[in-house]
Amino acid sequence: MSTSYTEAAISSFFPDFQFGEDLSYLFTNIHEDQPPPPPVPAFPAPGAMADNRGKRPAEHALAEGELSGAKRQRSPTSSHENSGGSNDGGDHDTNPEVAAPGGRGGGRRLWVKERDSKWWENMISPSCPDAEFRRAFRMSRATFEAICEELGAAVAKEDTMLRQAIPVRQRVAVCIWRLATGEPLRLVSKRFGLGISTCHKLVLECCAAIKAVLMPKTVQWPEAPDAAAGVAASFKASSGIPGVVGAMYTTHIPIIAPKANVAAYYNRRHTERNQKTSYSITVQGVVDAGGAFTDVCIGWPGSMSDADVLERSALYAQRGAAGLLQGQWVVGGAEYPLMDWLLVPYTHQNMTWAQHMFNERVDGVRSGARDAFRRLKARWGCLQRRTEVKLQDLPVVLGACCVLHNICERAGDGLEPEIAGYQIFDDEMVAENPVRSQAAVDARDTIAHNLLHNTGNGGSGGGFPSS
Repeated sequence: MSTSYTEAAISSFFPDFQFGEDLSYLFTNIHEDQPPPPPVPAFPAPGAMADNRGKRPAEHALAEGELSGAKRQRSPTSSHENSGGSNDGGDHDTNPEVAAPGGRGGGRRLWVKERDSKWWENMISPSCPDAEFRRAFRMSRATFEAICEELGAAVAKEDTMLRQAIPVRQRVAVCIWRLATGEPLRLVSKRFGLGISTCHKLVLECCAAIKAVLMPKTVQWPEAPDAAAGVAASFKASSGIPGVVGAMYTTHIPIIAPKANVAAYYNRRHTERNQKTSYSITVQGVVDAGGAFTDVCIGWPGSMSDADVLERSALYAQRGAAGLLQGQWVVGGAEYPLMDWLLVPYTHQNMTWAQHMFNERVDGVRSGARDAFRRLKARWGCLQRRTEVKLQDLPVVLGACCVLHNICERAGDGLEPEIAGYQIFDDEMVAENPVRSQAAVDARDTIAHNLLHNTGNGGSGGGFPSS
């Protein structure tokens, strides 16, 4: 509804009003408690805008910097606490507020959680007893320092403007402690004063460095004739069997049921023995007379037999089948087939005295490999239980354990009494096709005869398959 006023009515409202005057001021300032809006400045030209970038007054920049710093401070329950930061040293700096020198306006702050690392500082201190250090890391301090020196170039990181990098010794210690104890990552994190994800990353990085840098130096097949002759002499001195260059054994490492192809990793024999569903992967290893690994094959599913794992290994394809082991023996158990280069015990009934003696000597050689795996699992506790490591990362971790085993064995670092009694249980089965070579059958019979009659090495060609 609209209302129209006559000139007389308007004159009654505004007695002093003269018709024809400008009325705009009545409407623009009708609300007297609000000031009039400021004049709109002219929009600058594009060139002027580019020239004035970053030239704001100092008080505006400071205010914005303080506001930005306040927004970037996170609560103690933020994801930064668990992730350890994007940098390897994310949790190493314990200062609660670290200024970022290159920050916008100079006022930005980086929040870092304060963590306790007294345990690690005590272990690395010169005042820490060597016996305590050995019990913690399953090796002497001298061996640990030698490993850190070898891996320094591969695992070291540079400091950044925001934080210091984690030292090499702490990186290596996190990895070795995790392998030695199998402790959950959340406890490793508290022990070393680092983030959980940082510890996980350090373990994988150090294991990869150990496998890449140290494995070629420590896990070596006796290629040279002198090296092979030395290994054979050591085995012959203990067993009387000539030409033995290694003893072979296969063990299983328990794993969490994988999401894909789960049936392949199902370990029926362990499930039946333990009355608990078990999944595993295999580790096949050949050791020398001193119990050090000279060849390893890691990662095949636990449902495979030992003979199947052997046929898929580099030892079989690149050495045995290639004819590089002529005149040499690798000693294995009844779960492997008899071949021109693989010597296994008799498995039939009603054996002769010579065959019984041969089996005893073979079992003595093979016990060296079994005992090497026992010490491997006893020293590195992560191999005794299902691990948090992903399936695709396990071969690297297991390979690092084998490398560290060799280093400790050759350095004379024995097992501590509290772990020396650990035993392994691997079900042994007879190979489905126990004989692959008739020449190997004749050579085994000759060795058994010579062992019974104590006639030395059986003469030239008597102890090996004829070519």
